[in-house]
Amino acid sequence: MGKKEVLDYLSYSEKKKTKLRFKYTKQVKAFFGGLLALTIETLLLLVIALLLIMFLITKGLSPTARDLFVRSVRETSAIGFLANIYLSEEEIKEIETVEKEIEYVETDTSLINVNKVEEENNEEISDEWGLRDDDGDGIIIKSIKGEGYSGYLMVVEDPSRVKLGAIPSSFGKKGYTLEEMILEYGAVAGINAGGFLDPNGTGDGSTPDSLVVIDGKIYYREYGIGNGFVGLDANHIMHVGMLSIEDIKNRNIVTGVCFGPALVINGEPVDPAYLPSGINPRTAIGQRSDGAILMLVIDGRQATSLGAKYQDLADIMYEYGAINACNLDGGSSSLMWFDGKYINTSASVVGIRDMPTSFIVMPKE
Repeated sequence: MGKKEVLDYLSYSEKKKTKLRFKYTKQVKAFFGGLLALTIETLLLLVIALLLIMFLITKGLSPTARDLFVRSVRETSAIGFLANIYLSEEEIKEIETVEKEIEYVETDTSLINVNKVEEENNEEISDEWGLRDDDGDGIIIKSIKGEGYSGYLMVVEDPSRVKLGAIPSSFGKKGYTLEEMILEYGAVAGINAGGFLDPNGTGDGSTPDSLVVIDGKIYYREYGIGNGFVGLDANHIMHVGMLSIEDIKNRNIVTGVCFGPALVINGEPVDPAYLPSGINPRTAIGQRSDGAILMLVIDGRQATSLGAKYQDLADIMYEYGAINACNLDGGSSSLMWFDGKYINTSASVVGIRDMPTSFIVMPKE
């Protein structure tokens, strides 16, 4: 029976209701069809605009803008492929080639005098960098702002409270969020640490991508040290740079990770020629002459904070007294936890990422 016969069969009121339903259904379909078409058209225009912008950057008249774009995306696992759309691997390799390679420099431990801050003075006296521990918990949080970026600097006055948050039995099986790692250890604060295997941004955060030292034992030595190493010896003195396995053993380094590059070595900022980079979320760690540990996290990929370059990290660390400092894993992993919460904003669009290592701060004794 066709549509006409059905309508003839129904009563007048039923006919009217059916016509209204047909009309409403047609309107709904038309609305959602138009909305879908508009969405597709908008996305297409955005893709075309993005491709045009990338073309102008990579093939335009500004080599500086091109190089900054290439380094920024290539530092990111998930979108590194964008550099290849208009540039060949040879062109990218030429851009990424560092003018100079950081030379091996032995850490001068005499520049660090580890002294616990007198508790009776903590709440009354600012240190020589103008920072004061107002609540006497041995941790100072300083808001950091620069040209195009913002973040936080955490100062841990007693370096013996800082250790590597890592669970070797979970390597290759399970990664932990920074919060999970802090709770696992009963710590009170922390930041992300070394890198991990992350093909196309899909890694599970369980496997370090370079050497790790935990309680004096070396893991993943076959992966090497990447762009640099940072660790603490048995006397809580920080060592940074291109250390070999023998160096790590000879210096009695008990905890450390790789990432790099080094930012400050023996009280001197690293030559900018060693530090070409893009703009991204960043994490770094350093140590002052009094032994205090500096933990720095810079937000990125946000309207209010695009991100920082390696040189920005070096400048900040040096300004706040770092004798030695090193860049850590950044991007969507850059996080700082304090006072029961993340105090910076994650750049990850898929939620807080798991990781194999972190630098954590244990409770004050």
